[in-house]
Amino acid sequence: MLLYDSARKAKVSFEPIHEGKVSIYVCGPTVYDNAHLGHARSALSFDLLRRTLQASGYRVTFAKNFTDVDDKIIQKMAQTGKSLEEITSHYIAVYLDEMDQLGVQRADIEPKATETLAEMEEMIQCLIDRGYAYRTSAGDVYFDTSKDPHYGGISHKVTEDEENQSRVAHTDEKKNPKDFAMWKACGAEEQVCFPSLFSLGRPGWHIECSAMIEKYFEGSEKFQIDIHGGGADLLFPHHENEAAQSRCATGKELAKYWMHNGFVQINGEKMSKSLGNSFFLKDALKAYDGEVLRFYLISVHYRNDFNFNEEDLIVTKKRLDRLYRLKKRILPGKASVPSAAFEHALLDAMQDDLNISVALSVIDEMLAAANEILDREPEHKALKRETLANIDLIHALLGFGGKEPCSYFQIGVDDAIKKKIEALLLQRYEAKKAKDFATSDAIRDRLKEMGIAIMDTAEGTVWEKM
Repeated sequence: MLLYDSARKAKVSFEPIHEGKVSIYVCGPTVYDNAHLGHARSALSFDLLRRTLQASGYRVTFAKNFTDVDDKIIQKMAQTGKSLEEITSHYIAVYLDEMDQLGVQRADIEPKATETLAEMEEMIQCLIDRGYAYRTSAGDVYFDTSKDPHYGGISHKVTEDEENQSRVAHTDEKKNPKDFAMWKACGAEEQVCFPSLFSLGRPGWHIECSAMIEKYFEGSEKFQIDIHGGGADLLFPHHENEAAQSRCATGKELAKYWMHNGFVQINGEKMSKSLGNSFFLKDALKAYDGEVLRFYLISVHYRNDFNFNEEDLIVTKKRLDRLYRLKKRILPGKASVPSAAFEHALLDAMQDDLNISVALSVIDEMLAAANEILDREPEHKALKRETLANIDLIHALLGFGGKEPCSYFQIGVDDAIKKKIEALLLQRYEAKKAKDFATSDAIRDRLKEMGIAIMDTAEGTVWEKM
């Protein structure tokens, strides 16, 4: 399997640190607000990675954290009057529900910053003892980047952007502009504070991930985990600083491979709240089914920037429609086993750094070939069973294709309209039974005006949204 390693800036052969096992840690959200499409893109990218590794025979342990103490959360507390627990528990629950709708598998480990304070304190003290960190008179603790000769080796970038470095206020006692806060002492008016050996305060942004990885993964002599992932914006400073802390505290490199997904843009503009164009996932899920969004968001290679455009989404959905058209054509039936050639081609594409473009082309070819044969041999039972198995494989590996076709083609119709449709279909049934074909045709026309197509089958009349 080949993966693009951000630190080496190259596609490299994947060799896990323990044979047959893979450890992955992905940076999760800071839970002070609703998730946006950038969060969804990252979650889906690493969900594909996890599924591909599992399909390749690896036993995967996957961790994704929740940052539940941060200046942004504290600001939310001040704005709303709610407690830290009320805010963070609410947004964690909402995030997990939205990920479920996208078909993102739950992480095996979902640590919170507030549940890892002891491990953070221990790692910070270790770094102080080893001379890699220092305390200020106020009780802040900073990592001394000048003491790590490998600092900058992950991102190949060193900046003096202090705001991005720590996400907490700064002090005159910093030795170097690049040094970043691991612990920040609380001011007299601050309420979200935790006791520590250093001061009453709270952790910096970067220390939690290093401490969590140390807590939950055993690692090897050289590396703590196999793969560390996140959005491209986290490569520096967040992942660079994590790597430095862990390297100096443990004597190991934090990860053997570093992977990063591209940004999400809205009609070509980078998603940013400062630009006023942050597209919340909840709004997208109101307008589109989770599986449709999933298919659209994974249709562009994970490392490329993604330009979210609703017109493109509608066009992309038609590609997914073709899969469900075929599935509808071959049901009812029972799956056999996937085509060996199809399975090999699909997995081979995904094992090439998650090459989704090739994978989707392989699927398109399979759909076209199956339809062509069924046009000639509509009752080809062996092909139908194999094709159902192919679609099951797609669902397991890529996370789409698992719905019942009729329900898929009814996506976007609310319950009130569904009741109205069912009532009209009942009237049509009674009209046909009475041989009142004029009324029957009139009802069909009325449904068509509502954007509903109907098909009379041996099992009864079925409908779908046009």
